Amino acid sequence: MPGLMVRRIEVTGSGGVRLAAWEFAEPQKTGGAGRRAVRCAGRDGGRRCSGEGGVLLLHGLLGRAAHWADTARWLSARYRTIALDQRGHGRSDKPVSGPYAREAYVADAEAAVEQLGLAPVTLIGHAMGALTAWQLAARRPDLVRALVITDMRASALGAATQREWSEWLGSWPVPFATLADVRKWFGEDDPTLERPAPARGDFYAEVMAERADGWRPLFFRRQMLQAREGYAHDAHWEELAQVECPALVVRGLDGALGRAEAQEMVRVLPRGRYAEVPDAGHLIHYDQPDGWRRVTEPFLEAAVPA
Repeated sequence: MPGLMVRRIEVTGSGGVRLAAWEFAEPQKTGGAGRRAVRCAGRDGGRRCSGEGGVLLLHGLLGRAAHWADTARWLSARYRTIALDQRGHGRSDKPVSGPYAREAYVADAEAAVEQLGLAPVTLIGHAMGALTAWQLAARRPDLVRALVITDMRASALGAATQREWSEWLGSWPVPFATLADVRKWFGEDDPTLERPAPARGDFYAEVMAERADGWRPLFFRRQMLQAREGYAHDAHWEELAQVECPALVVRGLDGALGRAEAQEMVRVLPRGRYAEVPDAGHLIHYDQPDGWRRVTEPFLEAAVPA
């Protein structure tokens, strides 16, 4: 990634699960004295780093930390910026027996904030990652100074959607012969698509790894469905109301979060604000990076001075 350095840091999550965190920084601002200097040392079986606060980026279900690269590029000019591969995703552990419950994801994010010295942290989450972010903000207001919620509902998605997701995941024609085949299926051929979506094809190409028989996902279907159960069956309005810090709710006009529910979420949040990104679907930060930046950057500059 020209002009941007990426460094992997191992975090010990809940239950000892190894999590891959990725720190993004401009080369001229790494090392030496200054705002980005970070000191790490072993403690309690993990790594503890001291710093001056920062930003933690949390991807959604089926995602990975790398999906935040464009966002991290401009964030890292002002803030210490780290993206986390959540359990079951990316290069983090995928324990066969889990757990993949909400509590585990929130505890993992809490561990990352504390071990990496990110507090008071700005949490920016997409979909499932946004839910993790606001649950952590509700549980540990002392750790969180600002929050961005991207295209995630507070209402339960419903048991029917869980069945639909199971069927959709099972319909993937894996293994894919090439990454071009991945991009074509997810960007053009997927029967659930209403129109071609090249950015969606690129998004899913980033979560594939080459195996002996072709390209397969970095995650496992059963574990993803387990992770989804926590918000397919349960609503999370109560935790939203407990968020004390400034919070921005962002939706795409063609995303999963409807305008009425988004505005109700803003009303429930004690310090909530609302923004829309035109021409964006669910993958707002990925398929409309400029529009995403236009609505999030002013909020961050006001809520989190560099």
